[in-house]
Amino acid sequence: MIKQTTLDALKRYVNDHIPTGDFLRAVLSNNLIESFAHADDENARAMHEITKYIYNMMPSRCWGSPEKVEAWLEDGDKKRD
Repeated sequence: MIKQTTLDALKRYVNDHIPTGDFLRAVLSNNLIESFAHADDENARAMHEITKYIYNMMPSRCWGSPEKVEAWLEDGDKKRD
């Protein structure tokens, strides 16, 4: 039920530390209101599945707060330097 483009963005974020768009960044940062404000209809309907995917399939150090998201992205920048 999760759009392929959403899954692809999450995989790029985890594997390559590539920033996501506003919707997924809000979800990853644990910001419910911003998540729904930026969600298209398909992602809004799939929010439960998206959050389950993140919780079960992604390292906990890359989601849960804005600080964790920023640190994850900075870690990717360091690896590319």
